[in-house]
Amino acid sequence: MKFDKDTKILIVGLGLIGGSYAEALTDKGYYVGAITRRESSIEYALKKGIIKSGSTEVKKEYVGQFDLIVFALYPHIFIEWIDKYQDYIKDGALLTDVTGVKCGVVDKVQSLLRDGIEFIGAHPMAGREVYGVENSNKDIFNGANYIVTPTEKNTPEAISACRELGEILGFAKVSVLSPKKHDEMIGFLSQLTHCIAVSLMTCKPSEHLVDYTGDSFRDLTRIAKINDEMWSELFMLNRDELLSQMDLFISNFTVLRNALEKGDTDKMKEMMRLSTKNRKFFDKK
Repeated sequence: MKFDKDTKILIVGLGLIGGSYAEALTDKGYYVGAITRRESSIEYALKKGIIKSGSTEVKKEYVGQFDLIVFALYPHIFIEWIDKYQDYIKDGALLTDVTGVKCGVVDKVQSLLRDGIEFIGAHPMAGREVYGVENSNKDIFNGANYIVTPTEKNTPEAISACRELGEILGFAKVSVLSPKKHDEMIGFLSQLTHCIAVSLMTCKPSEHLVDYTGDSFRDLTRIAKINDEMWSELFMLNRDELLSQMDLFISNFTVLRNALEKGDTDKMKEMMRLSTKNRKFFDKK
């Protein structure tokens, strides 16, 4: 599939990310439609000009007109959708997604697909601690990373098109990783950090702590406002990798704790210097 202004794009799942995709692509001049459960989401997106058309029902005549379909659904719902409705998709269409775990999704979807349509995984590394199309914003992709996760079943044309989609959406960097490597990286960079934030926010009652806190605690726990349904599913899909990353963190945290207990300031300073050095790589230019 090659992008041009006649490419028609369908977003399935019009939440924060799906809505932000729709807004960004509509802003670039593409025809964007949407399927989502809530009628109010369709009405809002139409009123705000985020989409050109939308439906709360999955209809063959509607689905069949689109060249590119982006799935912004929970993993299990995405797989169920493919199993139930893939015959509605026209031959030659390209499918992609925004799912935060790949190994448990990409292999399953690719094994289910009939001949004539192709799925290539992708992960926009962007988001906010709010939900719904009402909070969508195409600018959340600016400066963010976008990961394409092809397998041996993907064609060079699909990989190229998926990369181009990331560029059109406005991501600062587009990378290509295998699903396995993606899940290793995401286990550390995203899932582990959410686990740490959740653990911090469940250590102590918080209703009075807000009177005394500074920005460091707010910054560290920003992502603790979490969608429990989605994130628990993502954690379970990536359980082995996430457990490995949690063990890595516990090991390093224990080194710091033991240094403090023993009064080993040299070790603490060594860790702090390494921390400062490594954190500089993440500073946005």
